Amino acid sequence: MLWQSTCASEMRLFSGLVTIFVVLALSLRAQQIQAACGYASCPAGKSNMINVHLVPHSHDDVGWLKTVDQYYYGSRNNIQQAGVEYILDNVIQELLKNANRRFIYVESAFFFKWYNEQTAAMKSDVKKLVNSGRLEFAGGAWSMNDEAAVHYQSVVDQFTIGLKQLQDTFGTCGRPHVGWQIDPFGHSREMASLFAQMGFDGQFFARMDWVEKGERLRNLTAEMIWKASADLGTSAELFTGLLYQHYSAPPGFCFDTLCSDAPIIDGDSYDNNVKERVDTFIEYIYNVTKNYRSSHVLIPMGDDFNYQNAAMNFKNMDKLIKYANERQSLGSKVNLFYSTPACYLKAIHQDPLTWPLKTEDFLPYSTDWHTYWSGYYSSRPTQKRFERDGNHFLQVTKQLTTFANLTGTSADSNLDKLRHAMGVMQHHDAITGTEKQHVAQDYDRLLAAAIESAQTNARLALQRLTNLTNGEFVSCLQLNISVCEFTKDGANQVVVTLFNPLARPSTQYVRVPVKNEAYIVTDDSGRVVPSDLLPIPNEVQNLSFRAKQATHELVFSAYVEKLRNYYVRKRINRRSVNEPERDKSNELLAGSDLEKDIQTRAEIVVKNSLVKLTFDGTGHLNKVEMNGITENIRQDFYYYKGAAGNNAEFKNRSSGAYIFRPNGTEFLIGSTVSFSIYEGAQVKEIHQRFNPWVSQVIRLYEGLNRVEFEWLVGPIPISDNFGKEIITRFSSAIKSNGVFYTDSNGREMLRRVRNQREYFKPNMTESVSGNYYPITARITIEDATKRLALLNDRAQGGSSLKDGDLELMLHRRLLRDDAFGVGEALNETAFGQGLVARGKVYLVLGRVKDTPSRYERIEQQQIHLPFWKFFSSASRASSVKVPKIPIFNVAQNVHLLTLEPFGTNERLLRLENILDKTEGASVTFSLRPIFDQLGGEEIRETTLDGSMILSDMSRFKFQPEGSKVRKPEYYKSAHTPLSAKKKDSSSKFSITLNPMQIRTFIIKWK
Repeated sequence: MLWQSTCASEMRLFSGLVTIFVVLALSLRAQQIQAACGYASCPAGKSNMINVHLVPHSHDDVGWLKTVDQYYYGSRNNIQQAGVEYILDNVIQELLKNANRRFIYVESAFFFKWYNEQTAAMKSDVKKLVNSGRLEFAGGAWSMNDEAAVHYQSVVDQFTIGLKQLQDTFGTCGRPHVGWQIDPFGHSREMASLFAQMGFDGQFFARMDWVEKGERLRNLTAEMIWKASADLGTSAELFTGLLYQHYSAPPGFCFDTLCSDAPIIDGDSYDNNVKERVDTFIEYIYNVTKNYRSSHVLIPMGDDFNYQNAAMNFKNMDKLIKYANERQSLGSKVNLFYSTPACYLKAIHQDPLTWPLKTEDFLPYSTDWHTYWSGYYSSRPTQKRFERDGNHFLQVTKQLTTFANLTGTSADSNLDKLRHAMGVMQHHDAITGTEKQHVAQDYDRLLAAAIESAQTNARLALQRLTNLTNGEFVSCLQLNISVCEFTKDGANQVVVTLFNPLARPSTQYVRVPVKNEAYIVTDDSGRVVPSDLLPIPNEVQNLSFRAKQATHELVFSAYVEKLRNYYVRKRINRRSVNEPERDKSNELLAGSDLEKDIQTRAEIVVKNSLVKLTFDGTGHLNKVEMNGITENIRQDFYYYKGAAGNNAEFKNRSSGAYIFRPNGTEFLIGSTVSFSIYEGAQVKEIHQRFNPWVSQVIRLYEGLNRVEFEWLVGPIPISDNFGKEIITRFSSAIKSNGVFYTDSNGREMLRRVRNQREYFKPNMTESVSGNYYPITARITIEDATKRLALLNDRAQGGSSLKDGDLELMLHRRLLRDDAFGVGEALNETAFGQGLVARGKVYLVLGRVKDTPSRYERIEQQQIHLPFWKFFSSASRASSVKVPKIPIFNVAQNVHLLTLEPFGTNERLLRLENILDKTEGASVTFSLRPIFDQLGGEEIRETTLDGSMILSDMSRFKFQPEGSKVRKPEYYKSAHTPLSAKKKDSSSKFSITLNPMQIRTFIIKWK
């Protein structure tokens, strides 16, 4: 018995020790797996070999020929054989079979739609693959965004949601190290800068001007150090690599069901082709290495929607690797293995190599002598504007959700729907306008539904933050055609709640569609606010699809710190003691009477206290006086005819969704202009009609140093069987000497020289389209004394094709496809006719010595994020005490780029110095007031995307040509990252924002 008892005790002890050992072993294994992701999991190459990094990938467009859901579920395969859920299903199974296999994935929108549908067991398997580096994310944003038509705020947002979800799901192993921008049609400098600011080590892409690509490959300069900011220095330097032959597998080696290339046939077969296949592949690798500096080579193995049959791909790649590497015993110097772009980047970072520098961008993109991809800068103008509206409302709703402390699943879901929809809209076949028509309509549907969801948050927040505890807080989404459902029956006892998304108080003009009645406007203290009542242009009122109720717009100037109510009611008695004795602003001269008088005059002058406009006898603007400058500036509308060619030969390629190829010279629209003038106390308006489908309103607002041009174009006629591309051109005598400046995604300005490029001499057979650049915010020209700037309200193409001239493309309607895959002409229709588009361009004229670009920056912010208008009934007001909303009121050059909920009891805050180093200096201030107003307990600084502590950032630094450094170096933060707690002294909260710098913080609150 004693023996048995002793044995039992020993057995229990042994069992316990085994359990402890197993637990420790599993824990150690888990730590090893965790440590094995990312760079730690990269396969080692062989010395004195050409190390070939095979990168399995699938490029999955978030909408293009099919809608997002059609691509995901694999429906409508008669359009394109593509089903993303099957790709991910099959890739995961194949990765689990072989520990050597690897795969990269890019689009978080598709990945998380798939991942959230998986079982717990499958999610566990996926995490194992991520933790071991076998499934790796590249890019990681919600979609692979375009780089020409996007605004940087929306790009930052969509990377934030993608990278945060990867971080929340997989920890640090889910974080991408490289950008994988393989399909956008040209590449912006600002995008490279954003990658660097997010802590990325490099980026790779596939599309570059065909002339430049040839030269770079010949000169071994296809990989470079991109100095992506003139202001941020090394903080925006990024290694950038061009793929050798697009992003597809080498010719003849696509092992996918979508391809017809021969598989590798081994074994005892008459058709055994191993020798031929390996010989051909090795020959290809030797050809590639002639064009690059390193002994490491990156070879993509995939293409659009590849790997629906992942077994076929991986089985053949397994064979290729096996048989190619067996050749090493016979003297071959080629070593193949599965890899990722990040592992390739790590390998060349460790090589003692130096690299050329790049300072400008890669726009416009061209694929042959006659093909400049500069048409998509302007394609689908109404959708480009709707995307801006979506971004505007997203910023408003994120801030309101934060200020009102809305928490919980419902509030998060409402906000996420709009975040996700906006992420989809940044895709390089969405914001670009290069998708099929039915897909464009689906994008609109997604965004409209998402705005409606976010509206719920906005309404709940405003009911907490104002005395309108039951207010409707309706957002009128048709104000672009002067329609508001809330005021269609009159604007009596209406509250207009204005929310200011900027970081400082602002004064702006507000326009409300109303009937032709007398109104009085008061602010929240009961003071009367001067207002004008102006007719809606006839061309807008007569739109066949527009509701006919509103005939006028009520215009008033509003001062808003963050949130403020203005009240509108009908006037019962114009002589009321509570109203001005006589408000001439509502008694304007009739336009028809003025027009009769105008016909007899040679010159017409319209002016306010700051700006004077002169019009000639034909009704065209021909002189502008402002900021102490007088300049003869004529504005005209023209159209380019789309080339009518046979797409079988590129020399006859037509203008289409992607490319701009005008056929001959431009045609003037309206040699004589009919017009009317309306002069109120607040605003002067000139209503112009150039022809039956082009009209415009020019506005001067009192106190504003800019001229507003609100254009209306469409339906563009096509009865002559020619497509047309409509532009507005401003011509001056400014001696610009072939130089003009355009913004890069709304941030820094780039110097453009007509008919020139930074690295190569372009083929300018197409001299118009080859000089077109994307304009997302501003285009300017100047000489020694004068500067002319145009600011716009959406992405457009633009140029200066002649000294002193600036032009913007407003609308396009084309009758032929340009043969780049979309398969249909860009012939947009709506309501049974050609699409009608309406938008705004703003003109600023100034003296160079006064640095007018500073003013343009401020105006640019207010154009991009003006007050958002919410409408409610005054009867919903109560006497409830209104909570105090934070008012940051920072310096004029400090922009509140982001304020949003960021997980449980956390908020993300981004502040930006909007001036560059030629416009202003660094600004230093304390974050303590903002921190306290947001109820902060702790604050930490992160990389731009918000998912990496800034002090942890360590980016690969590559050595420029001429450097003698031959060991790996790294970039760290250029400043000491902020980290503080509530109990710390205010001095610890001091920050400096250098020109163009963005700093990102996570604030923890109770």
